[in-house]
Amino acid sequence: MKNAEPEHEPIPEPADLNGHFVPPPPLIPFPEPWEYELHFPRDARGPAVARTTLKAVLGAHGLGEFTDRAELLTSELATNAVRYSLGPAVVRLRWTNPVLRVSVMDTCPVSPLPLAQQNADAECGRGLLILDLLADDWGGCSLGESLFGVGGKTVWFELVLGGGDPPSGGGAGHGSG
Repeated sequence: MKNAEPEHEPIPEPADLNGHFVPPPPLIPFPEPWEYELHFPRDARGPAVARTTLKAVLGAHGLGEFTDRAELLTSELATNAVRYSLGPAVVRLRWTNPVLRVSVMDTCPVSPLPLAQQNADAECGRGLLILDLLADDWGGCSLGESLFGVGGKTVWFELVLGGGDPPSGGGAGHGSG
């Protein structure tokens, strides 16, 4: 009996312009820095795509310790980017051992307000409180207009492996870039 799945041609080995075999790149060693960036449109599915991407990257790099906190914080920031900006957003993951920094950039220039400046019974506006409770450090900055389009803002958080203090020069403190 023949398999119902279609047959596929074998995938050719990677080669350079002269037809010579090109070996795959080595895996990045754990302590070495790396960065990933995800661009997504203003779409309600964007935060879920960001969470899925974040989990895949952290799992691939052996940083499962960060997954729960990073997923919640990234979801909060990506959801705000979709909800309050009128354009696309970007999630950037940057590892500089022992610090993971996740930044979310959007086209809304208005920075989020701390909960103390809002009604304590409000059903929204708790994002910065969540950042304060779960992130080892966080901040944000306005982007202003650029040569390539509208400005906006970046809000970031850092998680430190083992929950310790970041290395000197790590975080810039709450509310700064």
